[in-house]
Amino acid sequence: MKDKIPVTAIRRLSLYARMLDEFENEGKDSVSSQELGKNANIPSTQVRKDLAYFGQFGKPGKGYLVKELKLELKEILGLSHVWKIALVGAGNLGKALFSYPGFRQQGFNITAVFDSDPSKIGKNWKGIEIRHSSGLSDVIKKDGVTIGIIAVPASGAQEVADEMCKAGIKAILNFAPKRLKLVPSCSQISVDLAIELENLSYYLSKLKK
Repeated sequence: MKDKIPVTAIRRLSLYARMLDEFENEGKDSVSSQELGKNANIPSTQVRKDLAYFGQFGKPGKGYLVKELKLELKEILGLSHVWKIALVGAGNLGKALFSYPGFRQQGFNITAVFDSDPSKIGKNWKGIEIRHSSGLSDVIKKDGVTIGIIAVPASGAQEVADEMCKAGIKAILNFAPKRLKLVPSCSQISVDLAIELENLSYYLSKLKK
């Protein structure tokens, strides 16, 4: 059953977890699928269907216990422990990603940063020294890093990805404008910021007509 879970449902699970965080901060003890759906801008029927992929939550007519459901969803999403991340690419994008506080708050810790530019090697980012990319494999193996972030130009992305996977990385978040070819044991999510803006441009162009 879980092998057939749509990727979109997993993405919405993250959204529900954030909504539940907000409800808990507001002091709410329970919430209905209608309330979850309204805050996430998703039909309540879809909320119930998404949650049903992962088990039975809540009670008919009584809704869900906020704290309990939040903990369940975070366990499903693997947020109950800390993940070590290696970031390759210490340019402007890499620095912005490293500085984003939301990663650490959710248990994603960038513990190593790499670059091939000699002018960047040795610089210190909040206690993390930027290392040369040649040492990537050793650090991944030694520190038990399981997630990699690629923020390098497209020309170097595949080489970095190959080295990450060989060293033991299991998942890659790719910001390079290039679709990577990875071994089956290594998963990827690609974020092409230019394509996202092009999609927005498409919708804006439609509004003008």
